[in-house]
Amino acid sequence: MTRSILCFDIGGTSIRAALAADGQMPGAATRFDTPARDHAAFLDRLASLAAALPQRPDAIAISLAGVVDPKTGKLIVANIPAIHGTDLKTDLHRQTGIPVHIANDADCFALAEAVFGAGKGHDIVFGVIFGTGVGGGLVSGRRLINTAGGFAGEWGHGPVVPLMAGDTPIPHFACGCGLSGCLDTVAGAPGLERLHTHLHGKNDTARAILSGWQAGETGPARTVEVFLQLVAGPLAMAVNLTGATIVPAGGGLARNHALVAAIDEAVRPLTLSKPAHPLIVPAASGEEPGLAGAAVIGFQAFLPKDR
Repeated sequence: MTRSILCFDIGGTSIRAALAADGQMPGAATRFDTPARDHAAFLDRLASLAAALPQRPDAIAISLAGVVDPKTGKLIVANIPAIHGTDLKTDLHRQTGIPVHIANDADCFALAEAVFGAGKGHDIVFGVIFGTGVGGGLVSGRRLINTAGGFAGEWGHGPVVPLMAGDTPIPHFACGCGLSGCLDTVAGAPGLERLHTHLHGKNDTARAILSGWQAGETGPARTVEVFLQLVAGPLAMAVNLTGATIVPAGGGLARNHALVAAIDEAVRPLTLSKPAHPLIVPAASGEEPGLAGAAVIGFQAFLPKDR
C-alpha cells in the first residue's frame, strides 16, 4: 500500500515543506515564511498546503525547533509565539482531519541519520548538533527513545563546564535554559565565539576562528584546543551512558569536517569502548535532515510498535 507523508520543518523565520512517499526520503522542499505570531494563520498555512496536494496525505509529520511536553502535549517553542504553549498536534488534526506527528528537530536529525545517513546499520545512534546551540537526539532500533516528546539527547544543558581548562579559567556563562555553565554556552557557534572573546579579547566569527585554526594561527588554535577540552568529556560520558556506536554530527560547526575529526580524536580515548573506527562523524542524511526525520516518524506511525 502506497503511503504519503506531508513533512514540515518549522523554524522561527521559515518553514520548509516536502512530500515523502513509500518510506523514501522527501522530495524537493518548498520554503515560506513562518506566521510566527498568529495561531490561526499558522494553522491555515499548513492546512492549505495539505489541501492543495493532488492526493490527501496519510499523515502530517513535523520537525520543530522546540519541545513537545510529554505530559500535556503542548509545545515549548520560545521563538514562535503563534504555537508556544499550544497543542498543535490536536489543533492541526482538528482542522485537516489528517493524523499529525510532531518531534524536536534534533530528534528528527538523529532519526534521519539512523535511517538514511551515517548511522545506517547501527542499533544505537546518538545524533549531536553543533549549531546556534548544542543539541542532540537518541535513536535505538531505528526509533526515537522519546517518541512522546521530552528532552532525551539534550546533552548541551546542565552545569557541566569546568571552571578551568588546564591552566585557563573558564567563566560559567548564563544559558538560555536558565542555568549557567551549560555546554550550550561554549560549544555552539556563538559559544565558540564567546570562548574566543574570553581568551583573546577578539570578536571574530566562528568561521574566521576555524579558518585561523586550520591555518595554524596561534589564537584560534588555542581557542579550538580549549573548545575540544570542554566538549570531549561530556560527549564521552554521553556515549558511555547511551551505548551509541556512532555519533553523527550536524549543524553549522559540523560542516567543518576537520573540526568533527578533531572532536572524534578528543572523545574516543575518553570512552569506555575506545573504538578503533571513527565515532563522531559528519552527518550524511542530506540537506534536509529535519524533513527526512519527520518522514520517518510519519511512516513509523503505521508500523506495529515492535518494529
